[in-house]
Amino acid sequence: MGQIALEGLEFFAFHGYYDEEQKIGNKYGVDLHLKTDLHAAGASDKLAETVNYEVLYRLVLAEMQLPARLLEHLAHRILDRIMSEFPQVRRAQVSVSKFNPPLGGICHRARVTLVRKRK
Repeated sequence: MGQIALEGLEFFAFHGYYDEEQKIGNKYGVDLHLKTDLHAAGASDKLAETVNYEVLYRLVLAEMQLPARLLEHLAHRILDRIMSEFPQVRRAQVSVSKFNPPLGGICHRARVTLVRKRK
């Protein structure tokens, strides 16, 4: 097994519990950590033997463009797509962060992290 990570993905999107957040938008971050078998790709040097980072990024981008009220829901949707589109992934962890959340005080980011393992 091995790990593929895409870290520090940034998006401007329109998520949030409050209607105003969904109108004005905010900056979000996503980190992905996937466990999968990397031996075949390592031996063959063929993209078809691994998870294509570009496809993975586009998957996250597509989910980020669909508004959600909760970060938990957004992370859940991203996990659903990863597990559906990449059957070779054994375990996936996704963290979604909202920068400067409207809490009434200083907070650099709010983050949720979800993990899913294939049975």
